[in-house]
Amino acid sequence: MSVRLDELDRKILVQLQQDGGQSLDDIAKIVGSSKTPVWNRIRKMREGGVIKQQTYLLDAEALGFEACFFVLIRTSEHDANWQAVFLKALQDRPEVQEAHRLAGDIDYILKVRVANARAYDIFYQALISEVKVHNVTALLSMEEIKSTTVLPL
Repeated sequence: MSVRLDELDRKILVQLQQDGGQSLDDIAKIVGSSKTPVWNRIRKMREGGVIKQQTYLLDAEALGFEACFFVLIRTSEHDANWQAVFLKALQDRPEVQEAHRLAGDIDYILKVRVANARAYDIFYQALISEVKVHNVTALLSMEEIKSTTVLPL
């Protein structure tokens, strides 16, 4: 389903990205509309797949997840069976916040959030015991400079 977005839709999306917990009344007031049209537009954007889900952003460090690793993976395996096992292994591990298949020398990059280096090692050992990889490089993020889920609408 294709959804055409107008300026009001974009204003609504900006508000939802900033704080998804705002009331419909507050959003309607900010975007210059009333509650019912705002609700109908949100419903239409959900049905059209523009809005995927409503969620809350948690503070990882406040919850004890103080280490963020970017894991670069090279593999010598490229068949469908290996990929299925690898993707399932990633899906089954809550530590993996993001996973991307790349073009270039590195095949995959993962964003892994854990409590500390020991927790990363446990994650790493479990992963390589389940799936064969050619080379793994883990980079510890020393400081998060910018992190956002907001799209530039």
